[in-house]
Amino acid sequence: MPALLDQLGRGMTVDLAARVTASARTAVSRMDSDLDDWLDDKRRQPFESTVITLDELAEPQGWRCAPDTGNVEHHSGRFFTVEGLHVTTNHGHTREWWQPILVQRDIAVLGIIAKEFDGVLHFLLQAKMEPGNIGMVQLSPTVQATSSNYTRVHRGRPARYVEYFIEPGRGRVLVDVLQSEQGAWFHLKRNRNIVIEVTDDVPVHEDFRWLTLGQIRRLLRQPNIINMDARTVLGCLPVAAPADDPDGHGVFDGGSEPGGTHTMTEILSWFTGRKSAYELNARLVPMNSLVGWRQDAGRILPEDGGDFSIVGVRVHARTREVHQWKQPLLAPHGLALAGLVTRRIGGRQHALIRAEVLPGYRDTVELGPTARFMMNDYADTPADRRPEFLDYLLSARENVRYDVVQSEEGGRFLHAETRYLIVEADDSFPLQAPPDFSWIAVEQLMALQRHSYYLGIEARTLLFCLNNL
Repeated sequence: MPALLDQLGRGMTVDLAARVTASARTAVSRMDSDLDDWLDDKRRQPFESTVITLDELAEPQGWRCAPDTGNVEHHSGRFFTVEGLHVTTNHGHTREWWQPILVQRDIAVLGIIAKEFDGVLHFLLQAKMEPGNIGMVQLSPTVQATSSNYTRVHRGRPARYVEYFIEPGRGRVLVDVLQSEQGAWFHLKRNRNIVIEVTDDVPVHEDFRWLTLGQIRRLLRQPNIINMDARTVLGCLPVAAPADDPDGHGVFDGGSEPGGTHTMTEILSWFTGRKSAYELNARLVPMNSLVGWRQDAGRILPEDGGDFSIVGVRVHARTREVHQWKQPLLAPHGLALAGLVTRRIGGRQHALIRAEVLPGYRDTVELGPTARFMMNDYADTPADRRPEFLDYLLSARENVRYDVVQSEEGGRFLHAETRYLIVEADDSFPLQAPPDFSWIAVEQLMALQRHSYYLGIEARTLLFCLNNL
C-alpha cells in the first residue's frame, strides 16, 4: 500500500508539473489583455507613505517605544515588535554583535488561488500597496496576511479571499509548506506558503487579476513588480524538467530521488554537518540595552553607519483593509546583492549553494545563494573579508542569465531592494567547493524547497527566477 500511495503521489506531482510548465509557456491570456495598463493605473492611485519620527508613532491605539525596554510595540501586543538581539557565534569574521530585529510570532498566510481557463492554469494575484514598496504597488499573492490581520485586530475590513485558506474544503491543495524569511532581519519568522486550485467561479475584485505563469515570467524580468511573497509561493510549485534533461521525463519536485553530482542523502548529510559545525546563540534583549545603537532624530540607527535603521512611516491607502495607519519599518542602507553561480555538470544544471548562518533562522543554517552582501559595505571591506565568489559574480560580463533588482517585503521593510544575479560558469570554474558550499542540481533544490526551512528566501527567489528564464 505505501508503494501504491507513493506512485499515486508521484503521478499527481508529474501531472501538476506539466500543467505548471504549460502555464509558464503561455505568455498571453484572454483573461488579461490589458495587464500593463491595469497595473500602471493601480500605481497611479493617490497612496501616501511618509517617513516620520518614531515619537510620532505614539497613539493610544497605536505604536509606542516601551518605556522600560525601548522595544517598539503595538498597544494590542499583536502584529510585530522591534526588539534587541545579542548574538555570539563561532562562525565568520565577527563573533559577537548586537542589533535590532523584527519579531513576528504570528504565522502569516501567503496564499494564491489557482484556476484553469482554456485548459491553462492561472493564478489570482493582487495589485497590493505596501508602505515600503518601490512604486507603492506590486503584484502580491491573493492573500498576504498575518493572523493579526485576518482576525481584524486592526478593526478594519477582512482580507479578501482569506476564507479560501482558513476554511477547509475550499479547493485542492497544490502547495502547503512553512518557509522562513530574512534571517538577518527577522527572528524565527515563518510563513505558510499555500496554493489552492478551485473549479468554482471566484468573483474577482478590481484590484486582482488572473495571470498565467508565462505572464508572471515576463514581469519577473522587470524590477520591482512581482513582490517577494508571490515569488516564494509560486517558487514552491513543481515544474517539468527541460527538454535537455538526460532522462527526458524528469520533474523538478519532491516526489523521487532526483539526480545530481551528489545524492540527496549526501546533500542532507553535508547540510546536517554544517548545522552541527556552527554554534550560534541569538538572545532577545531590550532595545535600550543594545551596544553600538542609538536613537537620534526619531530613528534607531547604528553608531558605525551599519546596514539598516528603524524608522516610522505614516500611511494612507484606501485600497487596504484600514485606510490610514502608522507603523515602524526596517530601512536598509542601500542595495543588497544575492548572486548564484550555476554550471552544467554531467548534463544537469547545478547551482553553487552556500550553507548560510544567520541569527534569525530557527535552526541556525539554511541554504543560501553563492554570495549575499550589502553593497554599501563593499568599498570598505577588504578583499579577504568579502564573501567567497562575490567578486567573480560582480565581474561577470558573459553568461549572465539574470540580473534584475527586486524588492523585498514592503510591509516590514522600507525600499529594501536586492540585485538578483545569476551567472552560468563555464567548464573552467572549479568543481571543488569550499566546506560551506555544495554543487546541488536544480531538481534537487526544487525537491528541498517543498519542505520547510531548507532554502532561505534569497535562494528561493533565485531558484524561481532561474526556472523561469
